[in-house]
Amino acid sequence: MTKLMNIEASPPPPVAAQPGVARRALNGLTVVLPWTIIGGLLWAGLFIKPQPVGSSVTPPALERRDQFYGLAQLPGGAVLAAGSYGKVLAIGDDGRIARLNTPTDKTLQDIAVWDARHAVAVGNGGVVLYSADAGQHWSAAADVPRSEIANKLNRVRVGRDGLAIATGEMGALLASHDYGKSWQRLREEEDVAWNDVALLEGGRLVVVGEFGRILLSDDMGANWEEIPAPVPGSLMSLSFRDAANGVAVGVEGTLLVTSDGGRNWTQVQAGTSDHLFNVLWSAERNQWLAFGALGRWVSGTPSADGIAWRSGNVDPRDLAWHTGALASGKQVWLAGDGIGRWDGQRWSPLKP
Repeated sequence: MTKLMNIEASPPPPVAAQPGVARRALNGLTVVLPWTIIGGLLWAGLFIKPQPVGSSVTPPALERRDQFYGLAQLPGGAVLAAGSYGKVLAIGDDGRIARLNTPTDKTLQDIAVWDARHAVAVGNGGVVLYSADAGQHWSAAADVPRSEIANKLNRVRVGRDGLAIATGEMGALLASHDYGKSWQRLREEEDVAWNDVALLEGGRLVVVGEFGRILLSDDMGANWEEIPAPVPGSLMSLSFRDAANGVAVGVEGTLLVTSDGGRNWTQVQAGTSDHLFNVLWSAERNQWLAFGALGRWVSGTPSADGIAWRSGNVDPRDLAWHTGALASGKQVWLAGDGIGRWDGQRWSPLKP
């Protein structure tokens, strides 16, 4: 008998799946793409230079961070202010402010003018700048005598025929006879800071500085005499209204007067112990005016009975210090932690 058997068909043996063309292309792209991106970025970094879009922002001439130390006025009205970052400003009668380009970023401590063209500025690091076109262009003086220790120049005063004398640290007493282009020492270097000098008729120089020291020369610095000082504290500034009568001011409200051209000095009291940094004679107001820390002012009015001294604050709401002072008519320009004008009653600061 024939035995019938049902045999179920078995599935064919499995065959390994083969990737399609699209999948193989995708795998290749995945490997190549990161290197393509890196290469593109490298090429862009090496060969593509970004171009500026729009115009750059020019900072204002007067900024909030600025501090100014010296003031001078050109014949015709423009006021020059020198201060931090090598900045020199020109302030017009109309209140417009322009920054003048200078070849330094060192702080300038003082500025002075001879006439409508010639000006000089001095400052930190022994820097001296001079201009022959009313401050529009400045050059740095070469070969200015310097100490190996400290070289800040605190003040510069000018006289006739291009004469200028600068005072500063480490006994710096420097003279120029060519409108600030070249300089020579008047005294040897020493461990004292000279803070100011007065140029009087007949070749007399009077110098004040640290520790109440006072120097006098009657031959434009060829020979010097040390004058006994009535105070031990530093003297910061002095001014004369003629060849005989002068005033010197200093720390802790120090106030000295002379009536013989600086040979003898007497201390007077003005009712303040605030530091005084600058003093000037205002012919229009017929007054001595001194300015200093905490907005302090001191005035002295001569009379037949002597000098009547008074003291107050430039503005009770503004206790800024002032080191620069410039009489302009009956107003006074002040520089320090800001710049402004004071008419004896009202303080008008310039706004950044």
